[in-house]
Amino acid sequence: MTEVAASQAANVTIDIWSDVMCPWCVIGTRQLETALAALDGEIAATIRFHPFELNPDMPPEGEDQRAHIMRKYGRSSEQAADGREKLRQIAAQAGYSFDYTGTGEPPAAMMWNTRAAHKLLVHALRDLGAQAQVRLKHALFDAHFQQRRDVSDPEVLLDVAEQAGLDRAKAAAALADDELTAIVEAGERQAWDWNITGVPAMVVNGKFLIPGAQDPATYAGALRKVVARERELAARG
Repeated sequence: MTEVAASQAANVTIDIWSDVMCPWCVIGTRQLETALAALDGEIAATIRFHPFELNPDMPPEGEDQRAHIMRKYGRSSEQAADGREKLRQIAAQAGYSFDYTGTGEPPAAMMWNTRAAHKLLVHALRDLGAQAQVRLKHALFDAHFQQRRDVSDPEVLLDVAEQAGLDRAKAAAALADDELTAIVEAGERQAWDWNITGVPAMVVNGKFLIPGAQDPATYAGALRKVVARERELAARG
């Protein structure tokens, strides 16, 4: 749920810096959506996703997920597996499954370069609007975490975009658009300028930061505080 139609609802914009490779990002997104569902009629939110690459130097061939965690965080194979299982349980509690949904023997879980995926997300927001971008973001999460597809592959990205309701030809043009590359880079610079060094990071109405993946009650409470604060400031004139 990204927009709530209610005459008395307070309108907020939530800008989320996020990466398709980030399990906490999909967990945080689902938790936020649960909070917004509970706030239906009270707060109406428009969600916009912005680019953040956890591994901008990831090579085209990608990297095995467990090997990546072991290398990047200095964990043993057992620690990496335990961490993944804990994430799986947390995601399940948030209503999202990390289980493989394809057929046959599941392929290895991989980490991929996400620059092209971010270009498609920018295209969706710029040319189609926030709701289309949210649909695409969810489709990309599913493609990576559930279907284990290579979301750095242009053909995979075009398939996912088409399944999310985007025009395939326009999505292909977006992948080749240097202007979108510049927008992605600008979005990543903005994150660093705002001292956003981890994701998800949610900025409400351009000034109130909610860092990390929170539970629905925490998101709901933070949004209520933002609305109350802005109403207080408006009343002061």
